Amino acid sequence: MSERIFIGVAWPYANGPLHLGHVAGAYLPADIFARYHRLKGNEVLMVSGSDQHGAPITIRAEQESTTPQEIVAKYHQQFIECWKKLGISFDLFTTTGTPNHTQVTHDIFLTLLDKGYIYKDKMLQAYCPKCQRFLPDRYVEGTCPYCGFTKARGDECDECGKPLSPVELKELHCHLCSTPPRFESSEHFFLRLSSFQDKLAAWIKEQTHWRRNVLGSTWKFLNEGLRDRAITRDLDWGITVPQSGFECKRIYVWFEAVIGYLSASKEWAKLHGDDTAWQAFWRDGAKSFYFIGKDNIFFHTLIWPAMLMSYGSLNLPYDVPANEFLTIEGRKLSTSRSWAIWLHDYLERYAPDALRYTLAVNMPEAGDSNFSWREFLRRNNNELVATYGNLAHRVLTFAYRNFDGAVPVPGELHERSQSLIHKAEVTLDAADELLYRCEFKGAVKEAMSLAQEANRYLDEQAPWKTIKTERNPDKIETAKSVYTVLSVLAALKTVFHPFLPFSSEKLHSFLGFGGSVKEAGWKVQFLPPGQKLRQPQPLFVKLDEDIVAKESSQLGSLKENQKN
Repeated sequence: MSERIFIGVAWPYANGPLHLGHVAGAYLPADIFARYHRLKGNEVLMVSGSDQHGAPITIRAEQESTTPQEIVAKYHQQFIECWKKLGISFDLFTTTGTPNHTQVTHDIFLTLLDKGYIYKDKMLQAYCPKCQRFLPDRYVEGTCPYCGFTKARGDECDECGKPLSPVELKELHCHLCSTPPRFESSEHFFLRLSSFQDKLAAWIKEQTHWRRNVLGSTWKFLNEGLRDRAITRDLDWGITVPQSGFECKRIYVWFEAVIGYLSASKEWAKLHGDDTAWQAFWRDGAKSFYFIGKDNIFFHTLIWPAMLMSYGSLNLPYDVPANEFLTIEGRKLSTSRSWAIWLHDYLERYAPDALRYTLAVNMPEAGDSNFSWREFLRRNNNELVATYGNLAHRVLTFAYRNFDGAVPVPGELHERSQSLIHKAEVTLDAADELLYRCEFKGAVKEAMSLAQEANRYLDEQAPWKTIKTERNPDKIETAKSVYTVLSVLAALKTVFHPFLPFSSEKLHSFLGFGGSVKEAGWKVQFLPPGQKLRQPQPLFVKLDEDIVAKESSQLGSLKENQKN
């Protein structure tokens, strides 16, 4: 019986290009998961979009002397182009700037207000006397009172991950002009988060399938006690507040951005001609997964569930498989110092599957992981090219040349061949279990292990030798080994597909299958003897050693705005 799977993916701020940290943290694992479930025949809805209302957008606009909307338009389009090139298969990638998103946000706001989960109160808000305006929380910087990090923001500390408010910071100053702000009283709306302490704790106790890091972080926040949080700010950029007297204020981005998962689902439904289609992914019988980085755990395991509980009738998250961080060449990724690898820059020069594989096999699921150009080269040349790619190319080429461009007729397979084909079936089952539990690194390693075993089998059987000594005109002994490896390749193109969609589709075609891998489904697609093969080509390209020095030398030397 098929399942309905909703996949919500973190909304990137449209204030600059995407980097590999974004890909490894949320977008690649989400796409792997979506592709896997589509292969299984499940109904999948994967949505996200550009977050266009955060302070990072207005900061960027001021830096470039332009408007926030121009910044959003520029980077949103770049995001879409990158997703297409990398193979990130969103059902909808939208923005938080649509009328639909405003309408859904207003509906949730007013519903929670009517139920008493939102209330008005006064708060102290940072005001910069030099800039002569109230400062968004991200415009306030200072020392974190918890860990002592000197560049903590007014909304969160990047070092310890603690949610903050500007009044908690020490030695604070304006991000734009470095002037110490003063605090003035301003009336705002608050989410009554504290009232969900016990209800959330009871719910979290049931989430035994969540990753250890997600549960640990969530319990840490809960044990410290949840506090009510302001959901409006003195801003002129963002979603309006649907209340009289608040015309000069906007709904705070952390509150409305998570609503984007619901508004995007409704937008997708409208685009497909059925305004109610979203409900199948948000009601009983569906499972919702949220793919984010660890810095967003608080918002997705506590705040968003509290909002859903108070709104009513919608599914709570089934799983929040948050990843840890990706470092670059052993150092913390920093966009301000240009210590990052920009996704659009990578895609101009290298194949998407090479990056997808390198990040997947070293995905930061349980702890931070590192990307280095040396490791990228090794993974590409030694594993994709020399192991998997070479296996496919030499067998396909051999079969195409020696068996009239068709799958050979093997006769009765001997025990060694049967054992390898059985291992292919076992590998598919093992990867199935791992992918279902969002254990992507383990699943891709299972696939590569099968490719390595098939290479060993091929070297043992040496069909290039047996064909020279065969007396049988049908070359039956040689046919057995060739057919066996072709059968393994038919399994590999399936199990690798969530990770390597481009090369998997090529291999699917080379093996003589019609349609797509998705249409074939999550199963070992047995090869009919006599099926016509297509002229094979290499699946992957070997890279030169000199790319390591060349690419490494660029780190930190170019500002990202020079690379757009």
